[in-house]
Amino acid sequence: MKEIKRPLIEPKEADFIKAFYWDTSALFILDQRRLPSKELYYRADTLRKVRYSIREMLVRGAPAIGIVTAIGVYIGLKEAQAKLTFPLTQKALLRVFAGLEKSLSTARPTAVNLFWALKRMKEAFQRSLGKAPGEKVSKKTFKELLESLRNEALSIWEEDLRANLKMAEYGSDLLPEGGILTHCNTGALATGGYGTALGVIRRAFEKGKKIHIWVDETRPFLQGARLTAWELSKLRIPFKIITDNSAGYLMKRGEVKAIIVGADRIAGNGDTANKIGTYSLSVLAKEHGIPFYVAAPSSTFDLNLTSGEGIPVEVRSEREVLFCGGRPIAPEGSQALNLAFDVTPAENITAIITEQGVISPPYRQNIQNLLRDG
Repeated sequence: MKEIKRPLIEPKEADFIKAFYWDTSALFILDQRRLPSKELYYRADTLRKVRYSIREMLVRGAPAIGIVTAIGVYIGLKEAQAKLTFPLTQKALLRVFAGLEKSLSTARPTAVNLFWALKRMKEAFQRSLGKAPGEKVSKKTFKELLESLRNEALSIWEEDLRANLKMAEYGSDLLPEGGILTHCNTGALATGGYGTALGVIRRAFEKGKKIHIWVDETRPFLQGARLTAWELSKLRIPFKIITDNSAGYLMKRGEVKAIIVGADRIAGNGDTANKIGTYSLSVLAKEHGIPFYVAAPSSTFDLNLTSGEGIPVEVRSEREVLFCGGRPIAPEGSQALNLAFDVTPAENITAIITEQGVISPPYRQNIQNLLRDG
């Protein structure tokens, strides 16, 4: 199949890890629920299918969700074209866009990149619509509108990849040699093609640092055991998978020299939402005097929130806790609480690595300064 366009910046040897690709007919999403045993792509050619892929975690990771959301806006508007009668009023077209926006915004609540991407696409939509003559939108104008949204989605993808590479360069110098612990998955599968926290690890390894990675299994969805281990094995970076509850003892034994994680939303004061279990690791790191780093692009910051108290924490199906590999692991009738994320307070974070530079405490002022200057 012919792809619409690849990002202009392609990291060396990254093509073998492709979380999604896009051609003229659809968005093809690697079904990460089936990894590592099967590499199957899901064909998302409608808004409903794009939303399903986000909601049911075929695609996951805040930056990747943002990119897929942007492409989903384009796919949804293109799909709506067949039901529209031209010329139509701008008001009618705005109602169509509002429907797309509502559908995608409810797919997953915690990852702010989803809402950031929707905002970017809406701004591109409004800019293009502003060029329409009078109150009517012709079929020709609608085609131009689709083209502008396509270009905006591709820009978001390319910008994410560029940000990944910059973060990797900044963060790789911070990592010491020895055992590095990471949680969940933050590599090419979770981004536009290189990685946030895992991208930092990857760059440090490429520079010749003698590191080995402790991979938290990351219950209940096992993003570490299934996905991070899969990426590290392809990159030939030494690793061992550990149970989530082994991390503290490894720190006590001196086998963890640093911890690096990603983020799904960062408040204005540096409080950070990430995969459930991250908060516990930050507390253990603080107790043992181990640096705890967060790697995330600037699109992950939500400066509308003054602290992590306002970050919505997604609660997922209890079935993900009560079953593993499709088999029950608890007595019939058991109930479970399946929190998908937790919030790590800023005081537990050594530094936040972004594409604009490394942010150190005090976070509230330094976040404002860096993002404003950038």
